[in-house]
Amino acid sequence: MMFMSYVRTNLRPVCKAISTLVVMILALPAAAQSADATCSQWGKPGKLIYQDDFDTDLRQWQVESADTKNSDISVANHQLFIDAAKGATVWFKQKLSGNILIRYTRRVVMEQGRNDRLSDLNQFWMATDPRNQNIFTRKGVFEEYDDLRLYYAGIGGNTNTTTRFRKYQGNGERTLLSELNGGDALLQANRDYVIETTVYQGCTRLLVDGKVFFSYMDKDALRDGYFGFRTTQSRQQIRDFKIYQLE
Repeated sequence: MMFMSYVRTNLRPVCKAISTLVVMILALPAAAQSADATCSQWGKPGKLIYQDDFDTDLRQWQVESADTKNSDISVANHQLFIDAAKGATVWFKQKLSGNILIRYTRRVVMEQGRNDRLSDLNQFWMATDPRNQNIFTRKGVFEEYDDLRLYYAGIGGNTNTTTRFRKYQGNGERTLLSELNGGDALLQANRDYVIETTVYQGCTRLLVDGKVFFSYMDKDALRDGYFGFRTTQSRQQIRDFKIYQLE
């Protein structure tokens, strides 16, 4: 009897701690409980479904530029050149769906050109227009895209002071999901960055030179849509554009 009394007395604090821990876990949002497990798998690159070596022209792309007179968006030397005086979006014309990896190399050029500014290595992905099957109806002004549904990453925005990840809800709401400031999260002039964007089983992430900038498990995931390069007043070079199916 004395032994049983000793056990009950000494185990009571342990049981209470375990009960408290269980309550805390159950109180967590579902996303917080399952995010790590759900988004720890990102598939493996399988079939190469699209690519552009930028060897001829812009036939695979739709250009939307807010200032065509003082901008030049063209292809040369196996690179896409975006020399934008104001806002510009360069859409890949093929609609994407499923589990995919988008990979390319991109540089913000600073060589005293007329539009050179260290800012806005940006992109849209899985973009759709809830009101129009044709998404290519805008003229490059940033606010024109507010009513789309899409994911957006802006690296080195606001003259290289912010790096942000948003989800556009399709109704004008642009939900800020994550923000990075300072250090490696901002741009370096004339540096080649390898950008990898993954969409896989309800999760999406963005890697820069192999480092995870953003990762998000989306309960209302965007599973199809268009990809677009985006910038505002800057000069950029892009090469080695590839899209893989993930297995």
